[in-house]
This record gives sequence, C-alpha cells and structure tokens, in this order.
Amino acid sequence: MTNAPPRRSIAALILGIVFGLIGLVLTGGGAWLLISGGSPYYLVTGIALIVAGVLLARGRKAGGWLYIVIFAVTLLWAYWEVGLDPWALVPRVVAPLVLLIALQLVWPTLDRSAGRWRRAWVGVAVTFAVAIGFFWSIAGNFIPPVLQGLPDARYAMADPSIGTTGADWPAYGGTNSARRYSPLAQITPANVGNLKRAWLIHTGDLPASAQIRNTYGAENTPLKIGDTLYVCTPKSMVIALDPATGKQKWRFDPKVSDEAIPYTAACRGVSYYAVPGAAADTPCAQRIILGTLDARIMALDARTGQQCRDFGSNGQVRITDGMGQVPPGYVSITSPPTIVRGVIVTGHQVLDGQDRWAPSGVIQAYGAVTGKMRWAWDMMHPERSGPPPAGQTYARGTPNMWTIASGDEQLGLVYLPMGNSAADYYSSLRRPEENRYATSLVAIDVMTGKPRWNFQAVRKDVWDYDFGAQATLIDFPTTRGPVPAMLLPSKQGDIYVLDRRTGRPLTPIGDIKAPQIGVEPEQRAATQRISLYHTLRKPDLTEKDMWGMSPIDQMICRIQFRRASYKGFFTPPEADRRSIEYPGYNGGTDWGGIAVDPARGVIVANYNDMPNYVRLVPRKEANKKGWAPRDQARGEIGGAEGAGDPQAHTPYAIDVNAGWRLPFTGLLCKQPPYGGIRAIDIATGKTIWDRPFGTARTNGPFGIPSMLPLTIGTPNNGGSVVTAGGLIFVAAATDNLIRAIDLKTGKTLWQDVLPAGGQATPMTYSQNGKQYLVIMAGGHHFMQTPVGDELIAYALN
Repeated sequence: MTNAPPRRSIAALILGIVFGLIGLVLTGGGAWLLISGGSPYYLVTGIALIVAGVLLARGRKAGGWLYIVIFAVTLLWAYWEVGLDPWALVPRVVAPLVLLIALQLVWPTLDRSAGRWRRAWVGVAVTFAVAIGFFWSIAGNFIPPVLQGLPDARYAMADPSIGTTGADWPAYGGTNSARRYSPLAQITPANVGNLKRAWLIHTGDLPASAQIRNTYGAENTPLKIGDTLYVCTPKSMVIALDPATGKQKWRFDPKVSDEAIPYTAACRGVSYYAVPGAAADTPCAQRIILGTLDARIMALDARTGQQCRDFGSNGQVRITDGMGQVPPGYVSITSPPTIVRGVIVTGHQVLDGQDRWAPSGVIQAYGAVTGKMRWAWDMMHPERSGPPPAGQTYARGTPNMWTIASGDEQLGLVYLPMGNSAADYYSSLRRPEENRYATSLVAIDVMTGKPRWNFQAVRKDVWDYDFGAQATLIDFPTTRGPVPAMLLPSKQGDIYVLDRRTGRPLTPIGDIKAPQIGVEPEQRAATQRISLYHTLRKPDLTEKDMWGMSPIDQMICRIQFRRASYKGFFTPPEADRRSIEYPGYNGGTDWGGIAVDPARGVIVANYNDMPNYVRLVPRKEANKKGWAPRDQARGEIGGAEGAGDPQAHTPYAIDVNAGWRLPFTGLLCKQPPYGGIRAIDIATGKTIWDRPFGTARTNGPFGIPSMLPLTIGTPNNGGSVVTAGGLIFVAAATDNLIRAIDLKTGKTLWQDVLPAGGQATPMTYSQNGKQYLVIMAGGHHFMQTPVGDELIAYALN
C-alpha cells in the first residue's frame, strides 16, 4: 500500500507563507542581533519557521509538527528568560500562541479523517482556555506582597509653615512644607466606596487650535482658604469657586497670548498671602499671587479678583526686566511662587534645548504687599543683590528653577530645586558657578537672597536630571531626637534626607563609578552620588528587559539595545550612535513630588520607570534637518521635550526618544511596569509596599486603547495626597482614573473614570462639615492623555 500524497490546501499554503515571511524577518534580524552579541533564539527560530512554512505550503503535516516543537521550545526559552512574569511573557508567547491556534484550524485541511473539524475546534477552545487561565492566574498571583506593616511609632512633626491643612488647603503642597497631607478622616477605607461626584465645573480654557492642543497640560492643584476655592488654568486664568457647590464667584483673565506658551501651557497653582494686621474688609487684605505664562507676577484681591493696583506697577511686575532679549515663550512662570516672611520668591521656566545662551535662570524676590524687588540671585554675580546695572543683563544660560520651592517660615529659608544650565546635554561651555549649583537644592536666605547652603545630586549633568519635585519638610527621627530635615526626591529615583538648617545629609550617601565616555569624556565625573537611604530606581537594563507587541518588535528593541551605548546608570550621550539613559528624564520623581503622613511616619511616592533613547546630533546634520531655536523655527511647537532640540551655540543638537518608543507601534522598548507607587518607612528608609501603578485600559499598540483593566504600570505625572483617614488619593497615570488607595496595603479601594487626563495632584478640604476631594482633569500632551477643562469634586454620598 502506498502513502497517500499530501493533500493540497489553500489554507495551509497561506499559513505556510505567513510562517515563511515571519521566519525570514526573524532570521535576518536574529543574525543581526547575534552578531551584535545578543540572543541566538531569534535566528534559530527564524530558520525553523522557514522550514515549517515550506513544509506546510507543500501540504505536509511535518510542517505543523515542526511548529509545535518550535512553540514548545519557545515556552521553555521564555520561562528560562523571565519566569512567570505575565507582562514579560506577552511578546514571547502571545503571537506564537495565535499562530498555534491558526495551525489547529488549518490542520483539518491536511487530513481526511472523520471528525477532524470537531477535534480542531475542541483543540482551539482548549488552547484558548488554557492560555487565558494561565495568564489570568499568574497575573492575579503577581501582586507584590506587603513587605512590612506601617511603623509602630507615632510622630508629632511640627510644621514651620503659617497655614495648616484640614478645613483648608492653603498652598500647592498643602503648606509650604509640601507634605501633601490632610488631618481629615471623614473618608476612610471602610466608606470610600461611597465616594461620588459632588460637582463638576468647566474652566473654559481649552486650546483654540490643534497646534495649541499639542501644548496643553493643566497640572493644577487648587487652593482652598475659608469659603473659597482658587483654581488656575493652563493660560493663567484664575477662577474663584464656592467649595461646596463649584459655583463661580469671580474670574480673572490676564490675557496671555498663545505665542507665550512654552513647552507646556500649564499653571500648577497660585499662592495665597494675608497681609498682617490688615482689616478683613480692606481691599487686597488677602491676596492671590499669580505667576503667568508670559512672565508676570500679579496680585489679586482674594475676595473680588480685582488687581491690587498698589502692587508693583499697576498690579504687576515683569520678571523679564533685566534679562535682555527674551523671545516669546522662552521665559514662563508655570509653578506657584513661594511666600516666606512676606517675601515672594519666584523662579521660572526657561524653554529647554534652544540655545546655550538662553535667558537667565535668575531667582527673584518681591515684597508681597508692594511688589518691589527685594533681591535677585544671579549665581554668576554673587556680589549683586538686585537688578543688573544699566546696559547689562542677568547672566544668560544659567540654571533655572522651573518647579516649586518649599519654605521654612521659622528659619527664613526658601529651598530651591534647581535645574540645569541651558543646553542640558552638553557641558563644556559651563562656568564653575553653574557646575556648582546646577541640579542642586539651594537654600536661600529669604531676607538677603544669599545662598545658605546647597546640595548637588549630579555632577556636570548631561542627562536633564534637574530637580523637578519640591523638597518636603519633616522632623527626622534620630538617636539624638527629631531633627529639622527635608526629604529630597530626584528624577534618578534617589531620595535624600538632609538637615534643612545646614544641608548636611542625615542618612548615608554613596558614590558609584560613572562612565567617562561620550563626546566630552574629560568633562564626565569619575563618580556620581547616590542615596543609600532609599531609591526608587530599578537595576540596570539587560537585553532580557526588552519588550514589544510580538517577537519581531521585541527583537528590534533587542537589536537597538545591543547597538546602543549603555554602560549602566549615568551613561552619557554620544554622537555616532544612540545611548540609553535609564532612568530617563521623566524617571523617578518629577514635579508631582512625594506625600508624607507625618503622624504615621510614611512616605508615599509614585514614580516613573522608563528609559530614554538619546543621540547628540552634530551641528551640520542638525542644520540640514532644519532644527533651529524656537524664535527662528519653522514648524509646530509641542511634542516630546528633546525630540529635535537645537542646542544652538554648542556643537550638537539633541534627539531624545522619550520613553524609548518604537515608531510603528508606539510601544515602549522596556518591558512593564513603567510606573509604580510605593510606601516607605521614614525612620528606616525601608519599603512597606510597592505596586505597579496604572492600568492598560487606554494604552495599546498603534495608539489603540486596549480597554484592558489589567495593571501594567503606566507613565505618570502628578502627585498624591495622603490623609489621616488612612487613604492615598492619586490620579497621575495615563489611564484617566483617580484612585483611593489603602495606605496599609497599597490596594486600590475606589476609582472613578475622569473625562480627561488627571496629570495633576489632587487636594482635599472640608466645608460645612463635609470632606471633599478635588482633581483637575485637564489632560497632558506629553502623557498623550485627552485634554479637558473639568475640575471635579467628590464627597461621600
């Protein structure tokens, strides 16, 4: 009896061609990866797939059996590389599983036996059920444990600020100590499930065009003082609301033009000042201090919204006076000024990446009543205490403070988280004073404007690791008793504990060897500073950490990893190839800062865990691309920071792939999670619990929302609030949710879908005996969340 000839099957032919094409891609890419020092899996699998495809196309079952062997080997290899980590298994297993199901459906076309289709469908159903059950079970069991309980000790931390939280929320961080803590306890883990929307208002500040939409990111945290809530909008409008109903009391529009918008149209908040001794009904006895996108500081009557005409020049001061040439959008105030001892201290954002000699980062101070300049700190001219002489300007290109300062009313100090010099990624032109103060926390005497001390976290920064978060003021427990201290979080993920009187570290600090490579090896420090108290930073990346939607894009990410310059933490940028910066400039803690429960002694930190894929672009090449400073530019503003910034007057422009995304799928090359939230014991620096933060519901390949409620850990911007009720309230993630999280366990107890992105820090207050939670749902262009203008208040039903 002769063997029956192979049965001709169009379906098998098509699947065989698919196998062959995938095999060709894996073979070519796998060979490239292997030559680059990477895994041999892709080359071997690609060759085997080609053979399986040819056999299937010829109608031979051997092709199917070979693929089953390939799939089994893939499972073993995936387990060997990443174990049972569900998100790491996705690109290694899901696409091969889909091909296995397709093979099961094609198999009956190669068979003549009775019942072949029934067996095929049963096989598909069993395979699908087993796969779903497997991923569901390991995803459910992949919840990190609570490592330790909340601290037993109870603290009684004094707050050196004037205002207090509870009924009110008088400053951006709650108070100038920036703890983001409220003693309110009406909302608890037991009843938070009853939290409902109490009111919602629209601010009316929405982008007027698609181009401007690419710059919007509200980032606002309102203030609540007495019977009024104060919110500011992306273009610096201020709205006063009834805190119980959301009804508008007054609105002030400073008339900021679109051309003044910098990288982001944002107003993180306003500041509040009560004039000592003034009668309550006196005009401007209580003031809202507003910093605008077009670089003005304005004083408004907190009761009426009218400008305080006795402040500065007809109610305002321009901080650009003395800066020389300032093109529109180059200098903006996006963070609330800090007021200590009646002195308004302001920094400002200088548009990143444009010009080595961009406008100055000078810090300026004004009287809260008169608006007269009290001092100006220009680090290149320490002999001065005021504006520059006629015909001169503040030193250009110096580090700026774009974020929020904290302040100690008792010590008379303002704590400035400083950024980098202009042209973040090239350091040879920096002056000694810049190298001293860049990427530092600088304590300024509010009465004199002179630095009292500074603490530098990065030496000669070429990673855009500027301090983005407020320092949080606490009393730190020591064997000698509590010490006035600060918690200083960083983009690198390190959290430092410093004596806020002197800047002396209260917890151990180490030095690690740093790569002295790149285009300026002589400029790179041999060692860099790290905190030995606590870090949010994860271990260095390896090839196994690469991710994707399928084995193909994961392989591409592996190739990119192998071909890039990467020597671990603090790898500097290069010009002839890409380098990997991990964490990236949005890593660790950014402007959202941390929250502290001062009674329980717990830090709450939501953080990012993403790399950047970076290259310095030689000037000639940048010129060919048309990359020019904003005031000379042709083209749209917006987009990711650093993606084609010219860095004029240096030899190199910079091209940053923020998050290290693949251009065709939009997925990140590093495997999840991309963000987390963690509780930390203040006294010991030990982790209490750590959770991935953010679900995959709005994320997916090609920008298509997956709507999966699975916790993946997304990028996040914005901070959290912790309450005496034992809850953490936070939005920040890209899934457009606001959550209540149990402080003890990290478990999400309640959530609500926001109408736009929640890239802002919430706040809480009480009015008429009821506790409210408020969040600005304004969205954010960089986080790619929907833009909106909704301010939402929640209360118990």
